[in-house]
Amino acid sequence: MTIRVVLADDQQLIRTALRMVIADIEDVEVVGEAANGEEAVRLAEQLRPDVVVMDIRMPGVDGIEATRRITAGTGDTHIVVLTTFDDDDYVYGALRAGAAGFLVKDMGLDDILAAIRVVAAGDALIAPSVTRRLIQDFAARPEQARVRRSLTAITEREREVLTLVGSGLSNTEIAEQLFITVATAKTYLTRLLSKLDARDRVQLVIIAYEAGLVSVTR
Repeated sequence: MTIRVVLADDQQLIRTALRMVIADIEDVEVVGEAANGEEAVRLAEQLRPDVVVMDIRMPGVDGIEATRRITAGTGDTHIVVLTTFDDDDYVYGALRAGAAGFLVKDMGLDDILAAIRVVAAGDALIAPSVTRRLIQDFAARPEQARVRRSLTAITEREREVLTLVGSGLSNTEIAEQLFITVATAKTYLTRLLSKLDARDRVQLVIIAYEAGLVSVTR
């Protein structure tokens, strides 16, 4: 099955580079391009792509608002944010808006393609460097501005898994860290999604550092 993708970026060079790479991939197809958020929303409504690769800083409607509108309008289209990481506030805002993946533009094209496949399959992916910056940004906020989550519904083991998810570890890395199988790690992840009413892995990361489970290395 072919993954249908819309590319949303105000830099034509970025769109062209991604389109050229994707053209050689059998299971991924670019079905539309947008130079701003408003166009991205319109194409998402018209084309119903599996994934929108979304820049944050675009003229008019930015990537955060476009992500919010798309995720509110259809559950079938997933957003992968691809950014130069110019503004930390935008990162948190995009995840809050419903982005299922967050990547930085200096990542390899193979990693970006892998992220598109992961998100299209209904999972979520955050670049490790983005996870660290999210945590640092959250830690720098005044204590009274932080939202503290109650984790009374989860077990101690689930808390350990949530902490590792918040640190940016994959299921395989979590399994290795806790000496469990990958299947068991996935089971814990499923339980956490249910108990914490989280949409995906991205929201679990947010919950982990809102709950104060993830520390920041200075």
